[in-house]
Amino acid sequence: MINSLRGMNDTLPNESEAFRYFLDICEQTAYKYGVKPIFVPILEETALFKRSVGESSDIVGKEMYRFTDKGENDVCMRPEGTAGVVRAFVQAKLDRAGGRHAWYYWGPMFRYERPQKGRLRQFHQFGVEIFGEADITEDVNAICMIADIFDVLEIKFSVKINSLGCNECSPSYR
Repeated sequence: MINSLRGMNDTLPNESEAFRYFLDICEQTAYKYGVKPIFVPILEETALFKRSVGESSDIVGKEMYRFTDKGENDVCMRPEGTAGVVRAFVQAKLDRAGGRHAWYYWGPMFRYERPQKGRLRQFHQFGVEIFGEADITEDVNAICMIADIFDVLEIKFSVKINSLGCNECSPSYR
């Protein structure tokens, strides 16, 4: 009998319904805050993660599902979502367009690590990336969005906020 790969589990209907409910709540809440969906590829050039996460990081050094494709490209299965979203933003030249760009993403991510309770080799990530506004309001909106999601899901939580201050005073904290 052939089984699923270690650390990569099937999501059967009873679990997929709960996952879909969670995702629906996240998506509805994101829309409420003006955050739109983006879908990025599961496969990316390995160089993207070397640059964004750091070549010496454990993710790049030990944990990526990485291979050379038939075109001799160094490719990996995405270990996290942020890098691909930033790549898409820059590739579409939206970094030059100005204005607010708020996107959410979700999907499977892959890391070759030792499977253990709560940590699998294939897992799902929901994330939000906001570009174009260096305004504390965006940080507040992100915190409120998370709070709204947790409230609907009836997850008890507390928020602790710290700050390095404004652009003028933050260098003294470094």
